Order: sequence, then C-alpha cells, then structure tokens
Amino acid sequence: MGPELRHLRYLLAVAEHASFTRAAEDLHISQPTLSQQIKQLEKVLGVQLLDRSGRTVRLTDAGETYLRYARRALRDLAAGRRAVLDVQDLTRGRLRLAMTPTFTTYLIGPLVAEFHTHHPALTIEVREMTQDRMESGLLADDIDLGIAFRTDHLAGIESTALFTEKLSLVVGPRHSDTGRTEPLPVEALTGRPLALLSDDFATRGHIDTYFLAAGARPVVAVEANSISALTEIVQRTDLATVLPDALTRGHAALHPIALTPPLPVRTVSLLHRDRAYISAAARAFASLAHRWAADHHPQKSADASD
Repeated sequence: MGPELRHLRYLLAVAEHASFTRAAEDLHISQPTLSQQIKQLEKVLGVQLLDRSGRTVRLTDAGETYLRYARRALRDLAAGRRAVLDVQDLTRGRLRLAMTPTFTTYLIGPLVAEFHTHHPALTIEVREMTQDRMESGLLADDIDLGIAFRTDHLAGIESTALFTEKLSLVVGPRHSDTGRTEPLPVEALTGRPLALLSDDFATRGHIDTYFLAAGARPVVAVEANSISALTEIVQRTDLATVLPDALTRGHAALHPIALTPPLPVRTVSLLHRDRAYISAAARAFASLAHRWAADHHPQKSADASD
C-alpha cells in the first residue's frame, strides 16, 4: 500500500517545525503516534526521510526531494476541494486577496466596496504584504489573487496589467507650493526637507533612484513605514512627500505637484499562479478590477496593456 494523505501532512508538519514534539502538538496527535506514522512512510518508500541525530529534526536529501512532491500534491488536492465547492452563480465562496501596502491606501476601498455590492454573499479575505511574500503565497496556493507592480516575477507567476501608477510630489495646506499647477523642477528639491517612505517599501528605492539620476539632493527629515502616517504628517506640517497622485483624490487637504523630469511610471498588475484553478470569485474580482481600471485610468490602462 502506498503513502496516505495523512502521511504527507505529518511529514510536512515535522519539516516545518523541525521537531516531532511541536509537530505533534500542532497536529493534535501524540508524539509516539506521529513518529510511528513517519517510520511507516519511510518503510513504504524504502528511504530515510528525516535525520533524527541532531538537536533538531531535519530532512535528508531524499526527504527534501519527496517533500516537494508532497507539498504539490496537498496544494492540488486543496484546489480540487475548492473547485468542487465553487458555486458559479457566486452565492457562496471566498476570495483570498493580497496587495502591497501602497494599494491598501487608495485602491482596496473602491474595489472591495464595488465587489461586495455586486456579490454580498462572498467572503473576502484581504491581506497586506510585501511583493515577495505575495508571490510565494500565490505559489503555495495561500492566496488567489495579488495586486502589485509588474517586475521580474517568480517562475510560475502570471501578471496581467491593470493601469500605470504615477508618482508626484504631494504637499499639504501649510506648504509654500500648495495650489501650484505647473510642474516643479526636481532640482528645486535639493536641500528641502521631505517626509518619505522607509526602505521597507520598494517605492522608496524607486524614488531614491530617481533623485540620484536627476541630481537632486533633498533632506529626508522624516521616514515612515506607513503611508497613512505620511499623509497625516504632510497635512499638518510644511513637509512634502512623494506618493502616488491617485492617493490625493480622496484627500482634499493633499495637493499633487508634477515633477520635471517626471518620475518613471510603474505598471500595476493583477497576479495569479500560472495554470492554477481560478475560482468563480477570483474570476469575478479580476473582471471587476479590469473594468475599474478602464473607467478610472483609461489612458493609463491602454498604456499598461501595450
């Protein structure tokens, strides 16, 4: 008799915890039972999967190889269960959606509001995370869809362009350039104090590269790992920041100013795992996201699809 499904789950748990004790607690079974089941799996396969000689349990080379297939099998079975339960008329289901922090500020609200209005019976699970974690989550089938920037994605990730995002200098009512309508030469920012996103954000690297290429040397007076913190600071001080100009549409106190030369635009994309089962809920959200992008960024959407 070949390995059973529980054997795969047990091996995965031991590998993740590097401990029989912690894995048994997580699985809610006794440690002797877990150990006996793993030994049974090793007997069936005819190889040693775990090295038990050290202070922690680790996979052997054979164990590493087998676990890759075990993970894939468990992931495919989970997708199969969702496919069986998927209701095409969207009267039941769950959407697991992830996006990078930039988009939770100005994009998640309108998209989820419209999606919930049209499909109130669906449960939406929204997660904010880095793009690296998002792509790993998509490959592990922990996420259905992600919204992030188009870049060199991990193998197995498919990307569909939604629109292009434009960054601008953003000022509040106390700033001397509030109300300015003409573009500001970037060199004028040399020596000026700015409040910028911290290095935790890929956007900060994008901004720093732009300033360096343009020969501008602003003073970073404040660094924040929160976009909402930045917008609060800018509204209450004479500091400027650099953020997506779309973010200012919902803030009467924030004013975008184009810089010249302009910051390079970035393509915002919808990500999913290549050849993965796409649920009816995920298909409906993807369709809505493309419609929303076409309505709110018509020219940008056309550019992004080129």
